[in-house]
Amino acid sequence: MDGLDLRLLGYVVAIAEEGSVSGAARRLHLTQPTLTRQLRELEQRLGVELFVREGRGVTPTAVGRVLVRRAATVLAGAEAALADVRLAAQGLTGRLTVTFAGSGINGPLGTALGRVRRELPRVDLRLEESFDDAEMSDGVREGRFDVAVQRLPARDTRLATAAWWREPLTLFLPAAHPLAHAAGPAPLTALGQIPLVLWPRAASPRSYDEIIALCHRAGVVPRIGAEGRSIQTLLALVAAGFGAAVLADSHRVLRRVGVAARPLADTETTLHLVWRAAESNPLVERFRTILAASEEPREE
Repeated sequence: MDGLDLRLLGYVVAIAEEGSVSGAARRLHLTQPTLTRQLRELEQRLGVELFVREGRGVTPTAVGRVLVRRAATVLAGAEAALADVRLAAQGLTGRLTVTFAGSGINGPLGTALGRVRRELPRVDLRLEESFDDAEMSDGVREGRFDVAVQRLPARDTRLATAAWWREPLTLFLPAAHPLAHAAGPAPLTALGQIPLVLWPRAASPRSYDEIIALCHRAGVVPRIGAEGRSIQTLLALVAAGFGAAVLADSHRVLRRVGVAARPLADTETTLHLVWRAAESNPLVERFRTILAASEEPREE
């Protein structure tokens, strides 16, 4: 079968299925002499007889039946490959790797990913959580991730970004602290009235710097009560009385016992979608379209 193209395999299958060269020629939109010549040249090339005449039709020889079976399999595989390519070109199949922060998955991203799974069942959706904004942006730029859903994307001309979801920053306080019992949003000056529980700067420099910048904006000197490397650890430290944590409001859904939440006045944080500016994967555009259609959050 070395060197046989799909066209010739299609001829063999059509002749076997139609039971005659004339019937196959009509099906293939060829003249009968042309198809007869193609069949004879193929038989000469292989050095075998593929069909024998029976009455007004033809039937495959034993060797011909082997070729027909294999040719049908090859043609079906080729058609399946073309179908996969068409689906991939429409962003309906393939692999998509998404990296995200906890503030996304605890907020709107979880629901949005469920919608992606329902609408793109053929897609191999791979998810990777990260606590480092710089690492997420770097991973997209380097091709390890297709999309990042993050709060603080890197400024890089090789990356494209779009604001997706906005919510307030919230002060998560020990439930027994006096600040926890006041009504309404907490003023920024509250950051100077209680020690802060932060990410280590080495683990998430942009998040750390964002909170310190809020303190400077409020005109207060931050006091660091403790550090933690996960949301669960930060909230556990808050519940234990080490201080307050500044996090995206969506983390309220974790409902940690011993922790009360108050939005920080005049603050907002945004989840961004980040992808390569020169991206050619149609799945990325499909993913962004689905997320863009997600329902807007309702403020409580």
